Amino acid sequence: MFVRGYLRASTDDQDANRARAELKAFATERGLSIAAWYVENESGAKLSRPELFRLLRDAHSGDILLVEQVDRLSRLTSADWERLKTELTARHIRVVALDLPTSWMMAGTNTDEFTGRMFEAINGMLLDMLAAVARKDYDDRRRRQAQGQVKAKAEGKYKGRPEDTERNAGIASLLAEGRSWSFIQDMTGCSRATVAKVAKRVAA
Repeated sequence: MFVRGYLRASTDDQDANRARAELKAFATERGLSIAAWYVENESGAKLSRPELFRLLRDAHSGDILLVEQVDRLSRLTSADWERLKTELTARHIRVVALDLPTSWMMAGTNTDEFTGRMFEAINGMLLDMLAAVARKDYDDRRRRQAQGQVKAKAEGKYKGRPEDTERNAGIASLLAEGRSWSFIQDMTGCSRATVAKVAKRVAA
């Protein structure tokens, strides 16, 4: 059994490593060591996360996926959460979250089969509940943000996100060199929509 620490923050401005010490302390208290770390700055609302899926590929049956909070693992829609759970179940990976005490039993090795199955069932139910709460919180914040933008626009106060002129100049330069859109996305970390917008501007 290996413990694999998963650390996530939504944006590059946030410190994904913030909870590393807490996870290490939790493991140490139980006589465990964290064999590998998986750190990324990606939204928990999307399923496509490179480090999370690297963890899934690396994991062996019975390994522990250790997170600070359930929302670090998932702010997914119901359908995507079910897909992720299917992956976890197929690989027999146990999710342990610091904010879900019932999951702490999963970090133990001395439980009998009946107790283990009981806690697995209870933990699964509570994990589903916290994942649903995390998604609702995400949706609520997005809705409030959109409402605030509508109000600000009506009052003439909303200017939108400022353009990253330096990045877009770099995209224009790469387009001029004949680079592919996929190459430009990999080089700049921007979306395909951004490349399309700059390409349209350059062609005008």
